[in-house]
Amino acid sequence: MTAGLRSPKARWILVALFLVSLVGVTTRLGAADEIEYFSWLRSWTFDHDVDFRNEYGHFYDAGPDRLRGFRATFLDLTNEAGRAPNFAPIGTAILWAPFYAVGHVAAMLTGQPANGYSPPYITAVTWASAGYGFAALWLSWAIARRLLGHGGTATMATALGTPIVFYMYVAPGFSHAASAFAVSLFIWIWLKVRESWSPSGMALLALVGALLPMVREQDVFFLVGPALDFSRAMILTVPGNRRRPLLGVITSAVVFLLAYAPQLIAYDALNGHPSPTHLVARKMTWSSPHFMGVLFSPEHGFFVWTPLAIVACAGLVAMAAGRVPGLHRDTRWLTALFLVQIALQAYVSGCVESWTVAGSFGQRRFVAVTPLLVVGLAALVPAMRNWRAHVMTAVVVLCVWWNIGLMAQFGLHRMDRQRMSPAENARVTFVELPLHAPSIVWRYVTNRESFYGLPQQ
Repeated sequence: MTAGLRSPKARWILVALFLVSLVGVTTRLGAADEIEYFSWLRSWTFDHDVDFRNEYGHFYDAGPDRLRGFRATFLDLTNEAGRAPNFAPIGTAILWAPFYAVGHVAAMLTGQPANGYSPPYITAVTWASAGYGFAALWLSWAIARRLLGHGGTATMATALGTPIVFYMYVAPGFSHAASAFAVSLFIWIWLKVRESWSPSGMALLALVGALLPMVREQDVFFLVGPALDFSRAMILTVPGNRRRPLLGVITSAVVFLLAYAPQLIAYDALNGHPSPTHLVARKMTWSSPHFMGVLFSPEHGFFVWTPLAIVACAGLVAMAAGRVPGLHRDTRWLTALFLVQIALQAYVSGCVESWTVAGSFGQRRFVAVTPLLVVGLAALVPAMRNWRAHVMTAVVVLCVWWNIGLMAQFGLHRMDRQRMSPAENARVTFVELPLHAPSIVWRYVTNRESFYGLPQQ
């Protein structure tokens, strides 16, 4: 199957299928986070400032009932500089910008209001998120193929069995699809650069690395992987051959600072200092008291929401232990670093006061680890033979259906959006949903608006 996907014809078919699937993207911004990301872009383009009150007012006036609490946080509250707060960094807006420009042209050509808010603009940024999610999956496949020689099946399973599909199609206004793209691109470049640690390669890695915290601040922890990898390479390198890589360190540090400078400037303009608002810092406890809960809580845990992640992490552990052979000479070492990166994401998510991400679909802060999950899942595909292959297939199918079932329940308000009830969610997913799935899909495609404003359970 994977071999077939490598042919140019098969790849063009995948691209075509993705383009057709854009009809399934929700072209609507309804959550506070989505409005924050979008407001950076709209305010830059039309107002040339960082005063977001008019953007916030526009979205609040359009739907005050569905934005409960929004006024108190974003219109009544002010940051230390006396401005309306915006807790989002600017990276998502930067990635959306070319598509937003296309939306502006489309608005003018179709006679719709060229005001930054009309449907062409919203469609442009939501389709952009779906596109970045697709690119993230494509790069994830390339990463798995580089390490294991295959990855197509694992990529498709990860696409359907983890929250990335939700944040590509149902809630694309969040930053998570863009985050998965930035991290996937970073890891893909890292695997190439580490072969020689050339100054130019390290500069490119630093450039993309600067994008990570600009999209989502916690993604900066992915830099630890290449940092440890480079440190190991220097230890194993003959002292006389270290000059060129060390020159790369200096070059990459300069590139990183220059590339990250727009974020510092944006922080300073908004908050009065080149760092996030103090309102965010108060939400962090650096001892990570919720580390275990963010992974294993039966109501909010990543592994409960996304059991496919357990399978993928088991695959990474098997690779790190040498139980699964890879194509790369450093497969075990790299896989160990991947596990460190996942652990760091759990650590930083466990530091946040709002670790439960209640009201959101899944542990969405882990969407960034998508490429690592693809690698871990791909590791188990060839390792299973005979009856084990059938068992693995069944497990993956159940995990995928669990994710799809939760998305349906979440969208239909058939579950408590503040927390999971695993037993009840399982009953609906595996007993009730199969009977109603076709009608739900048809309704999603043909009458999306009917899902908005449904009474909560």
